[in-house]
Amino acid sequence: MSSACETCPSKSGCKSQDSCPSLEKEKRNKGNEGIKKVIGICSGKGGVGKSFVSSMLAVALSKKGYKVGIMDADVTGPSIPRSFGLHGMLVATDENRIIPAVTKGGIKAVSLNLLLDDEEAPVVWRGPVISGLVKQFWTDVDWGMLDVLLIDMPPGTGDVPLTVFQSIPVDGLVLVSTPQDLVSMIVSKARNMANMMNVGILGLVENMSYIKCPHCDEKISLFGDDDELTEAASKAGLEILDKLPLDSSATALVDSGKAEDIEGISLENTIAKIEALL
Repeated sequence: MSSACETCPSKSGCKSQDSCPSLEKEKRNKGNEGIKKVIGICSGKGGVGKSFVSSMLAVALSKKGYKVGIMDADVTGPSIPRSFGLHGMLVATDENRIIPAVTKGGIKAVSLNLLLDDEEAPVVWRGPVISGLVKQFWTDVDWGMLDVLLIDMPPGTGDVPLTVFQSIPVDGLVLVSTPQDLVSMIVSKARNMANMMNVGILGLVENMSYIKCPHCDEKISLFGDDDELTEAASKAGLEILDKLPLDSSATALVDSGKAEDIEGISLENTIAKIEALL
C-alpha cells in the first residue's frame, strides 16, 4: 500500500487506487514538481512509428518555445538517443540524481542507451527489472522545469505500461497506429487499458497514412480511403488528430540523428490538445 494511502481519510472505504487524489499527489511530489504535464505516447503493437511521433511532438513543442523532455521508457528497444544524435554516458549530481542529456534544440532526454557502455548490447532483463528502471527515470532524474514530459512507452499492454500508469502522474495519452491496425482490435486493447487506469486519451495519430507522389504531390492512401478509417476510429471511440505520411527523407534524418532538422511534418491538432492542458 502507498504511503499516501496510510494517512488518507477515505482509506477504509477506498476500493481502488487508480483515481485516488492522494496517490496522484504522491506521484507528482517525487522531486519532479517542476514538470507541468506528463503525456504518454503509446501503441497497441510495435513497428507503428511511436518513437518517431514522440520525437516529432517534442521537436514541434520545443520550436513553439515550450521546455520539453522525453523519457524513453521503451527499455528493450530504445531509439530516442539515435533520433537526436545523443551519445555518451549520463552523469549524476552530488545528490545522486541523473542529469538528462540535452539535444541541440534544448530537449532533455533520458534513455537506457545513455546508461550503457555499449549502445548495441541487448537488454536481457525480466519485466520487474525493466519496470524498476522506468520508475527510476521518474524518481531519480533531475528533470528540472519542464512544460511537458513526453513518455515514449513500449508497445502493448504489459508490465512497463502498467508501471507507468501506476507510478507516474500521466495527464493524457496519444495513441499511435498505422491505418491497417486502426481497423483491428489492437488499438482497442490500448484504449481499454488506458480507460481501466483512468488515463484520458487525447486522440490518435495515424502514422504512415499516405505517401506523396514525387511528380504531382498528390496524396496516395496506402490502406483504404479516409472515410473508412475515420469510421473505424469513431467506432473505437477515438478521434484521429493528425495523419503523417510515409516519408523516406524524414526516416533518413532520424537514422542520422537529425530529427530536429525534419520539416513538413504537421502535428498541429495533437499539439493543440496538449497545449489545452497547459
